[in-house]
Amino acid sequence: MKVPVYNSKGEVAKQIDVSQDIFNLPLNKPVVHQALVRQQANLRQGTASTKSRGEVSGSNRKLFRQKHTGHARAGSRKSPIRRGGGLTFGPKPRTYQQIMPKKMRQLALKSVLSTKLKDEELKVLEQIDIQVPRTKEMVQILRSLNIQSSVLIVLDQPDSNVIKSCRNLSRVKTILAKLLNIVDLLSYKMVLMTEAAVRQIELVWQGNIDSSN
Repeated sequence: MKVPVYNSKGEVAKQIDVSQDIFNLPLNKPVVHQALVRQQANLRQGTASTKSRGEVSGSNRKLFRQKHTGHARAGSRKSPIRRGGGLTFGPKPRTYQQIMPKKMRQLALKSVLSTKLKDEELKVLEQIDIQVPRTKEMVQILRSLNIQSSVLIVLDQPDSNVIKSCRNLSRVKTILAKLLNIVDLLSYKMVLMTEAAVRQIELVWQGNIDSSN
């Protein structure tokens, strides 16, 4: 499968072959949705905690006698119906972790990448050569590629100059290819990927290297 590779001036420099097993798959909505819910659930800390009537500090003494007061019978001040009492069915620390097979997680990523490439929302760049961190230079590269919406820039390895050039742009995020995840892919309209990042993705997802997604 041929994909155009652009240079920093927005011109097509060459065509490269990419794996059809990664960039030419149909959109699998159920798997994508499951992967998205899983990642968002795994981000939850689950530390919310409330006190039941057995955990609230205070006396267990009956507030007043049972009969002949003209009032409804009452137990201790810890009752959930009283101010300062315990909470009925309140949240307790729990885990929201969800398990999903590695191949299904990768299928979700491949499905989204294939759809973005088909919809012309994924572009491959030869390389991002920024010698000195400058936001203006990164903006110029994005303009030359006609990228005016939010964009996820995928790199094969950390590049401090590129990262610093992007951090002041509100709708731009940089990420390493090995850390690519479903939430970021769906959160940004465009995906700008270096040629080296494409090759690293093919190596990770087709080889025996374990992916962290």
